[in-house]
Amino acid sequence: MELDMTKGSPLKLIIRFMVPLIIGNIFQQLYNMADTIIVGRYVGVKALAAVGSTGTIMFLIIGFMQGLTTGFTILTAQRFGSGDIDGLKKSVGNAAVLSAIVTLIGTILSVYFMDGLLKLMNTPADIFQDAKEYITIICIGLVCNILYNLLASILRAVGNSKVPLYFLVVAAVLNVFLDLFLIIQFNMGVAGAAWATVISQGISGVLCLIYIMKKVPLIHIKKEDWKLDYYCVRNQISIGIPMALQFSITAIGTILVQSALNMLGSVAVASYTAAGKVEQFVTQPFLALGMTMATYCGQNTGVDDVARIRKGVWIANVMSAVYGVCIAFVVVAAMPYLVTLFVTGDAREIIQYSNTYIRITSMFFVPLGMIFIFRNVFQGCGYSFVPLMGGTVELLSRAVLAFIAARMLSFTGVCYANAAAWITAGGYLAIAYLFAIRKWQKAGSIFKK
Repeated sequence: MELDMTKGSPLKLIIRFMVPLIIGNIFQQLYNMADTIIVGRYVGVKALAAVGSTGTIMFLIIGFMQGLTTGFTILTAQRFGSGDIDGLKKSVGNAAVLSAIVTLIGTILSVYFMDGLLKLMNTPADIFQDAKEYITIICIGLVCNILYNLLASILRAVGNSKVPLYFLVVAAVLNVFLDLFLIIQFNMGVAGAAWATVISQGISGVLCLIYIMKKVPLIHIKKEDWKLDYYCVRNQISIGIPMALQFSITAIGTILVQSALNMLGSVAVASYTAAGKVEQFVTQPFLALGMTMATYCGQNTGVDDVARIRKGVWIANVMSAVYGVCIAFVVVAAMPYLVTLFVTGDAREIIQYSNTYIRITSMFFVPLGMIFIFRNVFQGCGYSFVPLMGGTVELLSRAVLAFIAARMLSFTGVCYANAAAWITAGGYLAIAYLFAIRKWQKAGSIFKK
């Protein structure tokens, strides 16, 4: 089921690779939404706010780890594109060892510093203990998340985006059943939602591992492939760390936004959580398109085909812009009805807050799509510094607006913080790409010389 993206129609290949990713990302969001919906309806608004208040911390920790593991597998995509099978296997073995090391360190540090981080974020006192319990369990189960994401990234690096989807669907369905079972039957509250997520992620990771062992001899690694190779490690770290930092910088910006939001109280937090889940759901095609471009550009970098990369990037941006405009109208119209999925009883105040959030952010979906595309293009081509700087631009924009919103106690200001980050970072990355593609065309090569 491997897919060579160095030959054939870029449009057809992008769609073929992207569609399973979109479905997979949607299912992933569904089981994330299942936590919030079930918690909100069966435990209460404060529990919903507690889960929502940890979203930015999850993004910081899990995003950092996912950035590392994804960066570790860029080399795998490049070696697959160039036909270097021995090098591909060595890159897989090294990625596994490096991922195990960072997972152990990340788990210990995240659990140890969690209490202080929640206090630093001004987490409201009435939801503090639930928030701490939920995010601590997620951190303890970090190995399950990394197992799936590493193996899924390896499969995608060799062009297989369907199998990770199948196992993600299994995880999504299982997560919903576990949520209902642990929260309703066992009255475990937010802890039940957290354990449901961890268990379902772990099972999807194990299924990926079994599939690779039985069906993908291309990436079966030998004993010598586990030995850390200087070139592999240098390459993987030089890409993985900037990708992880880029996620972290973006996450720090969202933490600043969350801190400003927390000052407005648990109702505002719950409203932001509900609207944010809807926004994350409808923007999954941007994420899928970005992941597709990382593999597409990684493989074509392996054969140093500048013209093919340029064509693929143009196609991706047109697709992203059309979808961004269309979905903005849909989500604004549907938001008042979608909010009622998350809460029961009188939801007028939450609907008002949620409508404000979605009306503001939906106007800027096009630059958001550009961020996902250009960031992954650079990463797939082995240039990790530019996306890191894009993340820095996001952070600065969010920080300025979050500071103003906090001083004014303005929910609208909090919403505009995301919009400002998308505009500035999207514009920066687009300009950087135009300079880079001209340089590559003039040199006739993507590789640094």
